Parts: sequence; C-alpha cells; structure tokens
Amino acid sequence: MGAGHHHHGGAPPAGPGTAGAAYRGRLRVALAIACVLLVAELAGAAATGSLALLADAGHVATDAVGIGMALLAIHVANRPAGSDRRTFGFARAEILAALANCVLLLGVGGYILVEAIGRLRDPAEVPGGLTVVFGVVGLLLNCASLALLMRGQRESLNVRGAFLEVAADALGSLAVVAAALVIVFTGWQQADPVASLLIALLIVPRTVKLAREALDVLLESAPKDVRVAEVRAHILELPGVEDLHDLHVWTITSGMPALSAHVVVARETLDAVGHERLLHDLQGCLGEHFDVAHCTFQLEPSGHAAHEVGLCH
Repeated sequence: MGAGHHHHGGAPPAGPGTAGAAYRGRLRVALAIACVLLVAELAGAAATGSLALLADAGHVATDAVGIGMALLAIHVANRPAGSDRRTFGFARAEILAALANCVLLLGVGGYILVEAIGRLRDPAEVPGGLTVVFGVVGLLLNCASLALLMRGQRESLNVRGAFLEVAADALGSLAVVAAALVIVFTGWQQADPVASLLIALLIVPRTVKLAREALDVLLESAPKDVRVAEVRAHILELPGVEDLHDLHVWTITSGMPALSAHVVVARETLDAVGHERLLHDLQGCLGEHFDVAHCTFQLEPSGHAAHEVGLCH
C-alpha cells in the first residue's frame, strides 16, 4: 500500500516518471550550451596555447557527455518494464549514469594534473588578454546552465551529477580568468598551469561525494533524510500495533524511496474494518512524517513471525 509522497523545498516542474524526467528540457538546453562552450574553448586554447583553457575545454567535454548520458538514462529509466523480471522498470539507469559520470570526471582530473605539472617545469607563452575573453565567455555560459539545473539537482541524483559538473566547470572558468589577469598584469606565465591544477582539484571532491551517494543507492542504504529509528518509533506508536520487524527502507532511484515492514497487530484489529483502518493509519504516518513514496506493509498476528524464520530478512 503506497503512502502519499511529498516534497520538501518546493515542487519541481510538472512531469511524469522519475525525478530527473521533470528536468529533461532543461538538461537539453544545458547540453546545447555545453556544446557551444566546448567549441569556443577549444578555439581559444588553439589561439592562445593556454593549458587552463584546454583543461576547461576537456572538462566541458565531460559535461557534454555527462549531460547526454543523463538524458539517455532518464529516457531509459522512464520506459515501462519490459518483462516480469524488471518490476521497477529501468529506474536505476539514472544511478548507473551518475557513476559513469564520476569515472569520466576522475579521468579528466588526472589528465589535467599530469599536464599542469609538466607546464610548471616548462611554461609556455600565453597571451593573457585573449585568454580573459574566452574565460569570461565560458563563465557566463556556465552560469546560465547552473541557473537551469539549480532546482533539479535537489530532486534528482542524476541531475545533480550534471549540475556538479557544470558548477566545477564554472569555477574552472573563473580560474582561467584569474590566471589570465595575473599574466596580463605581472607576466607570470606559471599562472596558467596553476589554474589548471586548481581546475583538477575542483573536480575530485565533488566527484567522490557523488560516487558515494550513488553507491549508497546501489547498496540499498536508507535515504539520508529518512531515520529508520524514527520510522520504527512512529509505527509502534499507532493504536493496535504491538511490534514491528523486517523493516527495510531503501531508494530505488532519485525521488523514489521505498519501505517494507512486517507489522504485528492485536488480533482484534485483524477484521476487515480494523485491517483497513490500520493500513490507512500506517499510510498517513509515513506520508505525513517521512518522504517515502512506496510502502508495503504485512499485517500479522502475534507469534506469526516464528513461522517466517529463514524466509524473511
């Protein structure tokens, strides 16, 4: 029986399916911006020889691939189940895409790190003025993408992956501008590889955090905003509930938390009226106090659990 699902912090744009599906249009616009920015920064890196611009272009390329993967994952995740073997459909494709984004980001960060160390030993001449122009263009385009994805990153782990990529790239563009200004005013060419190192260091922490969250979903950990002890306490406080066991709370994909439990009830509540009333109370309890979308309860009399040894976990 499903308990009502409610959102914290405002409703997302209307849209069916998983949480990420509501932001499909914004992701498409962000993808178009990333492609334009990639071409601009590659042209800028070729014209100026700036490693920082080239590093940022590489990061933008992973943005474009990542957002494209996010869109593909959302499409796959919202397809209906093709067989009885996949009763939740392909919802977890979004989580797999988020993990793939992490691998891409870590690879790009490592490449930039190696190249920047080489440039620190043997710096190249970089025209600061032209580099500033390309850096500012990149910063403005990234800010536009961030504005598009800001709300969606609170609702969907997959959209959050795209948002974090764009956010890191915006900071990278800011580093490009700062390094170019240092070159203009001081002539210190090492500022360009230093900015590249900063871009690489911006990638890693956010990527690790995203990977941890995605792995938590795949390992079926309880959602971070749902305290299992509090859920247990609320259910046990309901009239007619004597005990509770086999309580499980997990996340199917972003925006789809689920719960199952065996609820031990007084025998006098197991008639048709008592059964329906208790289910209604359980749904109301989970819907009112916890952000859980899909709930399944098994109501059973005292002593029934002894017959389930080895069958329930």
